[in-house]
Amino acid sequence: MRRRGLSRTSTTTTATAIARTTASTTSSMSSPYAWRARPGRGPGHPADAPARCVPPYPAGVVSTHPDEPALHVSDVDAHLNRLRAGVLGANDGIVSVAGVVLGVVAATDHGSAVLASGVAALVAGALSMGTGEYVSVSTQRDTQQALLAKERWELAEMPEQELAELAALYEEKGLSPALAQQVAEELTEHDALAAHADAELGFDPDESANPWQAATASMGAFTVGALLPLAAVLLPPAAWRVGVCFAAVVVALALTGAVSARLGGAPQRPAVLRNVGGGALAMAVTYAIGHLVGTAL
Repeated sequence: MRRRGLSRTSTTTTATAIARTTASTTSSMSSPYAWRARPGRGPGHPADAPARCVPPYPAGVVSTHPDEPALHVSDVDAHLNRLRAGVLGANDGIVSVAGVVLGVVAATDHGSAVLASGVAALVAGALSMGTGEYVSVSTQRDTQQALLAKERWELAEMPEQELAELAALYEEKGLSPALAQQVAEELTEHDALAAHADAELGFDPDESANPWQAATASMGAFTVGALLPLAAVLLPPAAWRVGVCFAAVVVALALTGAVSARLGGAPQRPAVLRNVGGGALAMAVTYAIGHLVGTAL
């Protein structure tokens, strides 16, 4: 029976750890999570456990190894996702405004026209990004709330069926029927709604994104990125505008591509090439269209 005072995270972590331990124990020694014995020792030698074990920690599980920090992987992933979203928002600002101002520069030499078009593109893009993010996050939150309301009703009206469903979910993850039933009962006693939201719906009912915060962050990231090409096309002399803006944007896109790839754990070179190639193509197309339109007028 669970002791009083345990937090939801620790209870869920314990249950998940039991599931992982059981699955690992019943697997063959050829499993990638088998004990790694040092030369001359058997696979279960005490000196090799637990520091020599390679545990498949899922998201949200806290490492208990003495040589590893006790970090919540889900918290780190969420933080990295927010950073990556910010980098991509800045990337959108760079490419969008660079394309607009270079198209206008190709059509006219008037600095006021370039300034007006750049500022308009910045404001319109930032508002569009913020509105889209607000609508997206609000829709996601509304959907989650509707699913939680349905779970609350099911837990109130059919608790036995919900308990059996939770036990079946843990059994599908590799626990024995008896252990799956025990875990389901303890988690239900602790917080039935949180247990079902985690195992069945895949999210934490206490962690709901704020649409206003998401919208503000998206607008800010876009604005920061958009300021670069706007400044690069306005500050240099007229004869250098195109070259300076193009070079600044290429460098910025290489940086954002490398950062986003690093945050996502992906190879940096392909990401940088895609980012720079796409941005360069966008600038070339808009510059050519601006030149054609300016010539026609």
